[in-house]
Amino acid sequence: MEANTAKRRKLDHTNGYEAASSTMSMGASGASAFILETEELLKEVKLDYTKYSSSVKDNLRQFKDIIESLEPHEPLPINDASTKFEKANRITIPYPDPKPAKDSPYKLSFAKPAQINVVGSWVLQTNVKSQPDLAVDMIIIMPEAIFQEKDYLNMRYFYKRAYYLAYITAQLRKSMGTTMDFAFDHLHGNMLLPILVARPKDTSNTKGNSNTGSRQNPSPAIRIIPCAPEGYFPTTKLTAVSNAIRQGKSEEAEDTKAPTPFYNTTLKAESQFSSYLRLLYKTANSCAAFRDACVLGRIWLQQRGFSGSIHGGGFGHFEWAVLMALLLQGGGRKGDAVLSSSLHSTQLFKATLQYIVSSNLQKKPSIIGSDPPNPETLRQTMPILHDTACGINVLYKMTPWSIAMLTEQAKWSLSAINNSPLDQFEHLFIIRADQSLQMFDLLLNVNLPTSKEGFEAADRRGFAWNFSAKLYSTLKRALDERAQLVHIQAPETTAWPISTAPSKEKRNSLLVGVIIDPLKASQGRDYGPPYEEKKEAARFREFWGEKADLWQFPDGNIVESLDWTEHSYLGFPGICEAIIRYILKLRLHVSDADLEFHGREILKILPLAPSDKMAFDTARQAFEIFERDIRNLEDLPLHVKQIAPIGPDLRRASLRIPEFNFRKPLLQPMEVVVSFEVSGKWPENLAAIQRAKIAFLLKIGSSLEEAKEEEIKSHLGLESATRDDENLAFLDVVYENGASFRLRVHSDLEESLLERQTKDQTVERHIRTESADLLASYRRMYTNLPLHNQTVSTFCTRFPALSASIRLTKHWFNSHKLSIHFNEELIELFVLQAFLKPYPWQTPCSAATGFLRTLLLLSRWDWRDEPFVIDSSDSLSTSQRLEIGTRLQAWRKIDPNMNRTVLFVATSHDVTGVAYTQHGPSKVVATRMTSLARSACKAVKEKGVDTNIRSLFQPALRDYDVLLHLSPKVLKSISRGDDDDGTAKRSQFKNLDDRGAGKQALPLAEPPVRTLLRRLQAAYASPLLFFHGGTPDDSVVGALWNPLLHRRAFSVRAPCSLMRSPTNGAGGAGDGDGDGDGGEGGEEELYEVNKVAVLAEIARVGGDLIEKIETKDG
Repeated sequence: MEANTAKRRKLDHTNGYEAASSTMSMGASGASAFILETEELLKEVKLDYTKYSSSVKDNLRQFKDIIESLEPHEPLPINDASTKFEKANRITIPYPDPKPAKDSPYKLSFAKPAQINVVGSWVLQTNVKSQPDLAVDMIIIMPEAIFQEKDYLNMRYFYKRAYYLAYITAQLRKSMGTTMDFAFDHLHGNMLLPILVARPKDTSNTKGNSNTGSRQNPSPAIRIIPCAPEGYFPTTKLTAVSNAIRQGKSEEAEDTKAPTPFYNTTLKAESQFSSYLRLLYKTANSCAAFRDACVLGRIWLQQRGFSGSIHGGGFGHFEWAVLMALLLQGGGRKGDAVLSSSLHSTQLFKATLQYIVSSNLQKKPSIIGSDPPNPETLRQTMPILHDTACGINVLYKMTPWSIAMLTEQAKWSLSAINNSPLDQFEHLFIIRADQSLQMFDLLLNVNLPTSKEGFEAADRRGFAWNFSAKLYSTLKRALDERAQLVHIQAPETTAWPISTAPSKEKRNSLLVGVIIDPLKASQGRDYGPPYEEKKEAARFREFWGEKADLWQFPDGNIVESLDWTEHSYLGFPGICEAIIRYILKLRLHVSDADLEFHGREILKILPLAPSDKMAFDTARQAFEIFERDIRNLEDLPLHVKQIAPIGPDLRRASLRIPEFNFRKPLLQPMEVVVSFEVSGKWPENLAAIQRAKIAFLLKIGSSLEEAKEEEIKSHLGLESATRDDENLAFLDVVYENGASFRLRVHSDLEESLLERQTKDQTVERHIRTESADLLASYRRMYTNLPLHNQTVSTFCTRFPALSASIRLTKHWFNSHKLSIHFNEELIELFVLQAFLKPYPWQTPCSAATGFLRTLLLLSRWDWRDEPFVIDSSDSLSTSQRLEIGTRLQAWRKIDPNMNRTVLFVATSHDVTGVAYTQHGPSKVVATRMTSLARSACKAVKEKGVDTNIRSLFQPALRDYDVLLHLSPKVLKSISRGDDDDGTAKRSQFKNLDDRGAGKQALPLAEPPVRTLLRRLQAAYASPLLFFHGGTPDDSVVGALWNPLLHRRAFSVRAPCSLMRSPTNGAGGAGDGDGDGDGGEGGEEELYEVNKVAVLAEIARVGGDLIEKIETKDG
């Protein structure tokens, strides 16, 4: 399995499509699980045609008979024919814009169709159950008799086509109006191609009918598509550089010369329905896996929001199937086939993705077939995949931004296939990858202009497309290297009743999504061409207007530049927003009121500023000074081997920014571990080692104060230890500049003694258990945390958005009061995994996308049966991953109720799976985490850009049985080091207040809320489960009563205070016949939790810290 994976990775660097596709047929050993999963998927999603066969055939037969029975009529002037028809039938003919003039010399007639046929996915049987709109395509090939030689010019064909469709519609409604609903729509969103959609009426709306099978499986709609006879139009006059819209003398200077590639290709495609049906049907018969590969392609495209409509990117199932069919015939070197008909469906699918990525359709045309045309005749702004047999650009409905998105999606999917050999299936076919908030770093709505002036074009794509094209080119040039991808979501066309004209677009705005380059998006100044390059400099100034200025480098070079530093304090969102607002107002006259940026709420929820990075860098520099000061001490009994940071402040992952100065020192020191060289001087006794550590700390503190008399103050602090063989103390070192560090000593001998004691079968079992707990705590503090700190710190440097994403995710855990149950390191691993395995997208480039993808990861993680594996060093082999899964299964067998181990999280430096979850969370908390993540992802999926991000952080306090309201005043007084009662008198003058004149508050051993919760959990963990955000800002503690503590008989070992249950029976134990055996003569007295007494005890323990206790029942 590993060998095949390595082989596949190596092939990624080749440029040959044949090599990529042929090597994918290397056998099923490397991807057997993937193949089995796809085969199971195909069984589940394929449509059962037998359910619809009879009804569809009957409807198609009736339609065919009705259409063939229509009476022809002689040619009439277009205005007379239209007026007469609409008045007689009350059907509005769906003429495309611009509508034909009343004095147009064209004539309309009707004749029986040359042929009627069914085409599309229904014939190939490649439909799936999850298709949003299941339909059968019936083409009506219009006869040549109703056309003239030059009907390809000036939309004459499309006017005749619209009339022909309306004429058919009138008779179909007359004959089948009682059983069918009829509406007009545009074929693939193409405004030139109206079609008729006939949908069977729902006859199952009967009250009390429990059999809803007919409603669950509605009969597919039938789409009536008029088209031209095969090969009717002159292809030489409809090339991509030809003009077929000639409006008159007044416009000849411009429009007669402007090419109309979209219009021309639409015309040519009208006569190729039958040709492509034959191509696909022939390919399906010659390649056994072709149909399955088409279904896989349809699902992949559907999960990414692609479809054959212009709104859906112009690349759907038809384009995918045609591309594969063409690649099975040619497209390779010297005209050889790129794909082999002997490939499996998954191999065909992967090879097609590889071709999409490697062919670079964004920049160069791809021509498949013999006798390629002159490349000059193919030149156009659209991506080009030219089929020489039909003379058509298969991708004519695509746009520059949709082909860029398709290429990126294919690239991301190939990356998932190559880098995740064990879990590629879900990333490709299950996860919805078209979620804007999870994909794009910057989102904005741009209102379409009310005036079409300046956005007209000879090509008949429509006003929305013309504006979108100019918007895309403007943004792409303006953002330049700041943006990796710019995508535009255009308004979607909808069906309309046959008796009215097409409805106006409900959505009058475009959704623009930008994926930024995190390394360049925050640059405050852009540099243009050198001043000496006059033409380039003039173009730069013409594009940017007054914003362009000159910049001189120290070496004397002068270049054009743009200054955005006034927005730098807002980070990349502020800079990019300023650029977009300026350039759209300048170039497209789009006002600020017509722009709506999404995602601004993030900065209000948690301020994320570029200055945060400087604060973390300052903290790191302070640590380096602290490390140097310790290493320079010469009077220590042992040489310092390593000084390792273990606090989140020193790995850029703390929720609070480590800002400090001589007036405002850090109240919560940055944690550090010091290790000494191996020595035989350590006592071989755990309790003695702890006292030796205290001696070391005292020595370090005194030596530092002697070496830096005025700069450093040290304080020895005691841990909340209950045993003399666990760590007892730490040293707080406070610098004059406000930096503070908490130092602990690491002894190698301690681990050996604990291991020996854990395995010693001669000691009592409870001693071995306690030793095992101490050993786990030791390894977490002195082994895992330094490695974890190094790992996260490295990746925060590699991924600029990781630090902010971690902090935002921690804030989410805090907001929902889950933080006290999760180690900070565990939350950081969750976020890190979203960056290391970002599929089906690329690595997150902003805090918002990193945060939302982390929630998606948590919502999809089935922690009951799946281990969470973070391979940060990319060193875990397949066998090691399987061992981790086996270890989880063993834990579940030992502890099926998950009382000890709930989340199983393994890393590349700790495969035990329990190092980060030894002390929680419990099953209840893990379930709550999953449900909250799923609720958040559901809201993002359903509401899209309209999601209120603030609502994702809103805690549901009503879910808790008890709320402990803490006193903010007392919390602040403790943090400041005031007297216990907080009543110490302060002078109104700062210079006379001894607290402000040198007597600073000592660093706290731990936050006061954490101390309170630790004591409450130790005393009342059985009746209550506590929830808190873990930060001083959270002044509410939530709690849930344990539902397992039901009424019970009295016992000396009661878990908490009990009271006699009021539901006891009237008869007591003495009412029986004196047996004392609890028989039929009496009932045993039951007791339940005395909630009032428990809460009273909690109030006593909390003292002034607890301001109020609120219960659900009042």
